[in-house]
Amino acid sequence: MRRLRHHRREMLDTTQSDTAPTREEPQEEPDEPRGCLFALSQPPLMIFLAVIGCLLLMAALHDLLLL
Repeated sequence: MRRLRHHRREMLDTTQSDTAPTREEPQEEPDEPRGCLFALSQPPLMIFLAVIGCLLLMAALHDLLLL
């Protein structure tokens, strides 16, 4: 195996000092809670539910018409 020459074993010091500049962000008002309709309107969930619905429909039609 090749050894990386630029690899250092020590970790960088990422502690925050007291003299670090802080920027004050305005306090945002909490968002209103989103209900169930917001969650159901998300595209990936809608695609998933559509696929499951189609599979159930195909199984029901198979049972009704072919069996």
